[in-house]
Amino acid sequence: MLHGSAGVQTVKALKNAAVCLMLLPRFLFAAVMLWLLDFLCIRRKVLTKMRESDLGSPDDPPLCVSDSNKMFTLESLRAVWYGHKLDFFKTAHLGGAAPNTEVVPLDSAQRSGAQRILDYARGRRPLILNFGSCS
Repeated sequence: MLHGSAGVQTVKALKNAAVCLMLLPRFLFAAVMLWLLDFLCIRRKVLTKMRESDLGSPDDPPLCVSDSNKMFTLESLRAVWYGHKLDFFKTAHLGGAAPNTEVVPLDSAQRSGAQRILDYARGRRPLILNFGSCS
């Protein structure tokens, strides 16, 4: 039994490694974009200092620069990675088939024999779903 669970763990580790390799290019692109946004903020700060040292017009609007709004932080990188993982593992994808999820009818107390969304489709008619409030 221990050997079987080790095999399952190995398969999970290989799957996670494959997913990481597939997500890495998108993540690195997003990280570079965040870094460039910070670079532009740094550039704006330099321009502000240059403006203060030169003779600027009093009618020029002030540049708003803050050190607290960095884009390239560990927290933002974690959020980007998490978002890419969620996007990769979602069941619905643009242009793909819609997921056929389980439907629990509110008018029946039975939960056995659960139906799926596409069980309500008839022929080539469009299936219209109405999501109401339960509050």
